[in-house]
Amino acid sequence: MSASVSPWFVDFQDVWLAYNEELLKQSHFAVEAIDLKVRKGEFIAIVGPSGCGKSTFMKLTTGLKMPSMGKILIDNQPVTGPLKISGMAFQAPSLLPWRTTVDNVLLPLEIVEPYRSSFKAKRKEYEERARKLLQKVGLAGYEDKFPWQLSGGMQQRASICRALIHEPKMLLLDEPFGALDAFTREELWCILRDLWTEQQFNVILVTHDLRESVFLADTVYVMSKSPGRFVVKKEIELPRPRDLEITYTKEFTDIVHELRGHIGAMRKTGAAIHQ
Repeated sequence: MSASVSPWFVDFQDVWLAYNEELLKQSHFAVEAIDLKVRKGEFIAIVGPSGCGKSTFMKLTTGLKMPSMGKILIDNQPVTGPLKISGMAFQAPSLLPWRTTVDNVLLPLEIVEPYRSSFKAKRKEYEERARKLLQKVGLAGYEDKFPWQLSGGMQQRASICRALIHEPKMLLLDEPFGALDAFTREELWCILRDLWTEQQFNVILVTHDLRESVFLADTVYVMSKSPGRFVVKKEIELPRPRDLEITYTKEFTDIVHELRGHIGAMRKTGAAIHQ
């Protein structure tokens, strides 16, 4: 029988990771027994206590770390090294201070093939793409400013544009809004929601903010304290499109409290996955 195409865009099959051979010999794992299946275009969020392996999971997903045991498939391909089909944004925007906003956004196209080899010839076209993306996230008029001329929220918008400029199939976000004030954070939730709704790339969001995870995601996973494993999977059945008003409803707060209860209980005991 010929190999069939899997319906899963992200497919972790019993994945374990120890950071080096010594730790592997001691069976000291950063993450263990990760089984995860994510549909194409799905938005998932991962929450859990500090040090539980959320960032390690991100490194495995992007091919920056190889598992000690188990198998990872992304878009039906085994992960054997860093992925070109993903974009990443972190809590610190990490914009280069000597480059304008638009030039910061263009950076991946200067580095990643197939764009790199055609960058000089197609620079005008790529720059137009970057400017349109910046306008879409509310940065019209700031394209030629330097990072020090932008607020923290503006810098984070530019960072998300940089992660999306090469039109990746998957966006990975590691605490991207953690350093922002509440109003700016909620504004960026809506910008991310709109970009995802329009472009339908996969999103994996790591966050400590339960409200953020419930507002944005299709499915929220709770990770246990180290060694990290998924102990809760919660499908968020709130209707889309979601606006901020939904965060004040009983249905929304009930889900947030349920997740908080799982995290509270997990601090005392380990548990098998709940659905």
